[in-house]
Amino acid sequence: MVEHIEVTKEEWAKAREAHLIEEKKLTRALDKLAAERRRLPWVKVTKEYSFESKDRMMSLDDLFDGRDQLIIYHHMLKANDKSPCPGCCMVMDNITNLAHLQARNTSFIVVSRTPVDEIETFKKRMGWTLPWVSTGDDFNPDFDVPQYFGLNVFVKEKGEIFRTYFTKGRGVENISTVWSLLDLTPYGRQETWEISPNGVPQTEPYGWWRLHDEY
Repeated sequence: MVEHIEVTKEEWAKAREAHLIEEKKLTRALDKLAAERRRLPWVKVTKEYSFESKDRMMSLDDLFDGRDQLIIYHHMLKANDKSPCPGCCMVMDNITNLAHLQARNTSFIVVSRTPVDEIETFKKRMGWTLPWVSTGDDFNPDFDVPQYFGLNVFVKEKGEIFRTYFTKGRGVENISTVWSLLDLTPYGRQETWEISPNGVPQTEPYGWWRLHDEY
């Protein structure tokens, strides 16, 4: 049984109001952090990179698809991958309809060091329509993803491309709703690192993750 306190409706509302004060503090803190992120310095991209889609070879400029901003997720899928990363795939499952990003002059694309035909086969299995290209040159290591996963943001201004942001590890959680939704529940993510009430079922981190067709 999960340790908890049972209260009246009125007592619950009072506790909720107290918690809401703390949530609003966090919201304001996140707004402040986002404002600081928008003011990070830019670094010009001067090297040429090549990507392969199912239709053609592409440059970094092509990945913008005519827009000014570009978000790139570096997926860990590799050639002949028998065990695709479930964390990366969970992120892909939670990406929003890209029309909303595109309405704000922003493109989103996935890159992997994987032959493009294998990417297309895996996309079909997962039911994804996200744009996804193959990279085989120095693009990943040049942008701090020599292996594993990460997320880079670029902007184009007056025909020049600049890198503006990078994150990896838990920083990527911000683009996936599954963790945010679980955080709203009394059980949380049900992982051993969390501080939870006694009785909450918990397992080791990462161990429960599966591709969505493997649960």
